[in-house]
Amino acid sequence: MGSRVCFLTIAVVALTVAVAVTAEAQSVAGCAVFPANNIWNAPVDKLPVDANSDHYVATIGATRPAHPDFGSGLWNGGPIGIPFIDVPGTQPKVAVTFDYDSGSDHGGYPVPPDAPIEGGAASGGDRHVLVVDRDHCVLYELFAAYPQSDGSWHAGSGAIFDLKSNALRPATWTSADAAGLPILPGLLRYDDVAAGEIQHALRFTAPQTRNTYIWPARHEASDLTAVNFPPMGQRFRLKAGLDISGYSPPVQVILRGLKKYGMILADNGSSWYIGGAPDDRWDNDALHQITQLRGSDFEAVDESSLRVQPDSAAVRSTAAPAVSAVVNAGSFAPGAIAPGEILTIFGSGFNADAKVTFGDTAGMVIYASPGQINPGQINVVAPYEIDGKASTSMTVDIDGVLTAPQTLSVAAAAPGIFIVLNQDYTANSAARPAVAGSVLILYATGEGQTKPAGVDGKVATGAVASLPKPLLPVSATVGGKTAGVMYAGAAPGYIAGLMQINLRLPGIASGSSPLVLNIGGFTTTVSVAIR
Repeated sequence: MGSRVCFLTIAVVALTVAVAVTAEAQSVAGCAVFPANNIWNAPVDKLPVDANSDHYVATIGATRPAHPDFGSGLWNGGPIGIPFIDVPGTQPKVAVTFDYDSGSDHGGYPVPPDAPIEGGAASGGDRHVLVVDRDHCVLYELFAAYPQSDGSWHAGSGAIFDLKSNALRPATWTSADAAGLPILPGLLRYDDVAAGEIQHALRFTAPQTRNTYIWPARHEASDLTAVNFPPMGQRFRLKAGLDISGYSPPVQVILRGLKKYGMILADNGSSWYIGGAPDDRWDNDALHQITQLRGSDFEAVDESSLRVQPDSAAVRSTAAPAVSAVVNAGSFAPGAIAPGEILTIFGSGFNADAKVTFGDTAGMVIYASPGQINPGQINVVAPYEIDGKASTSMTVDIDGVLTAPQTLSVAAAAPGIFIVLNQDYTANSAARPAVAGSVLILYATGEGQTKPAGVDGKVATGAVASLPKPLLPVSATVGGKTAGVMYAGAAPGYIAGLMQINLRLPGIASGSSPLVLNIGGFTTTVSVAIR
């Protein structure tokens, strides 16, 4: 008996389409500032408070005021805030040399000679330079940037971000910010407030941080080890219960944004300094109201549940999960399910950590679509414990949020075929028909209880004679003629629930013929090509 099998994913992994999980992403110069499901664009007002929140707030300064590090006009001869500029895709790229060369991106930066510099051309501060290529939606950021007489620039560090991508920088790499994050998405811009709603997190600084970083940050900048110091990348938000009715309408917009989207610790600096872009339309007197906030008005947020992959800024869907269909993973036919059957669950709000239970018994999840996938898909093996029951209640658990229970009828068998292989192990098709009298190899599921009894998740190993076989009789016809069943049982090397059937084809005419697999009176049909 042959034991080679096709990869199960060929048959059971459906095509999927990514979807956004938040409102429309922020936009600069016609470019979305990262996808809508990026962590910068994710609300955090419903997430739990971090266990170390009180310690972090106390360390940064519970009585220290918040400060808008942006405004209109000049301060010490430079703009107030971190400026940025957009350029066309034809803007020539210039060479940039770096102090932190190994952690910086190379390849040229489209920085015009008169690009605005944080603090002004004579500044001795951070001297950030931010440039958006508006035609290709690429962000270029420099720290400690100084133009050189030959047209090149020298900087402390530099980072390039594709605004269309959720990719993070390599782990442990800095950027133009200490946390290894982009600066632009965390800047408060006047247009945000003028639109009446801020739909992204802001950037802020703290005087002392821990010598570690958490997602989505990529870099730390401290020697301090005590856990009361916040790590780079720590998210904070304004407490929901804070009364903001006494603030001016523009400041209320800012404070609502801080409640919903919060702010990310991105650099070492003064306590609670909130980043923004300079703009002559800012009312500095109104912005000064932000200094009425105290550190105790903020709380740290645990956003770890949003993470999909450690190297991606994409977040999980926050929508409640829902099941739309439960089908046989081989045939995609709905109906009663059988013990040990591999099922496909379609729905929404699923992620890679999905759990599925049937009554009180967990099913073995063999595939769950990553976050931000629609329609969502889960492949799970129905536990053998449902054998003998008339029905079972199935529930999907996504990060502790349960779908509505699905009542599924239980049958002794519910066969479905994944794939039919020819004797040479090529997939049977019109282009590769089987020869009459040759052997077909079927991979199927839904055979029901076996002997020895099926064990959830057990891999079929050992001698062929000892492998689990269906309790119910197995037969097949091709073109209405009986096909000889040479083997029907567990697929060697695979988990319980995947069945292999080897059939001897009868002598029939060439062409397409129906193959009917019958397990104890329960049938499924596919077409096979014969020559």
